[in-house]
Amino acid sequence: MKAAHLSTHPDYNPAAPVLQLKNVTMRFGGVTAIDGLNLTVPPKKIVGLIGPNGAGKTTVFNVITGFYTPTEGEVIFEEAPVVGVSPQKICALGIARTFQNIRLFAQGTVLDNVMVGCHVRRKCQWWMAPLCLPGFFREEKAIREKSMDLLNRLGLAHLARENAASLPYGAQRRLEIARALATDPTFLLLDEPAAGMNPQESGELMRFIEEIRDEFDLTILMIEHDMKVVMGVCSHIWVLEYGRLIAEGGPEGIRSNPKVITAYLGQEAVGK
Repeated sequence: MKAAHLSTHPDYNPAAPVLQLKNVTMRFGGVTAIDGLNLTVPPKKIVGLIGPNGAGKTTVFNVITGFYTPTEGEVIFEEAPVVGVSPQKICALGIARTFQNIRLFAQGTVLDNVMVGCHVRRKCQWWMAPLCLPGFFREEKAIREKSMDLLNRLGLAHLARENAASLPYGAQRRLEIARALATDPTFLLLDEPAAGMNPQESGELMRFIEEIRDEFDLTILMIEHDMKVVMGVCSHIWVLEYGRLIAEGGPEGIRSNPKVITAYLGQEAVGK
């Protein structure tokens, strides 16, 4: 059940950017949430998108994943335009995401939640189940086995039969990432994965993100307010303020950038 990604196309250049936003603007009535954003994500890296509350970060994620159609501009994934493509098709192309507020099927088991992620690759139709067609049940068995294998790889197998709602907060975050990985992505978007975590959990999350990048051969773009996490795992960072890009670069440059300090702490903080 391997994904049929754009990266399998004979003309695909593996050195090309995984994602490009070209002059992307998103307006809601008279409010401009994203203003002429240009962004290029290199392959196989962990990169970050940061900014104060209301900067437009989650709106960027919603544009990339097809939940919003931008007012202007282009979104290019693996060298193909995806503006106007539905969220489910974008997921099938190889983009998966998590959400700022965890969105698990709370009363389902851990295994059930991961199996749901596998269904984006499903070939059999739902109506084949009541007809008891063998192909449907063979595929269901393969999905269950794939999901258990994924839980094993992520250290969650011992929780497979537990209700998702009963898990500790950190385990719920990992489960949401596991469900995203079940879609076989090449590009993973993490929306505030460290939100609500204590310092120990945040440190474990940093190692976890690096491990899944390497093991699953991913490119990862993350939104995060925990600067220790961002600076610890991201090789490149973009900073938004009121929907506009005000800075980009490596962690050291971003940490000392006066525009970034002003955006977070106010003008009086510059020069202290």
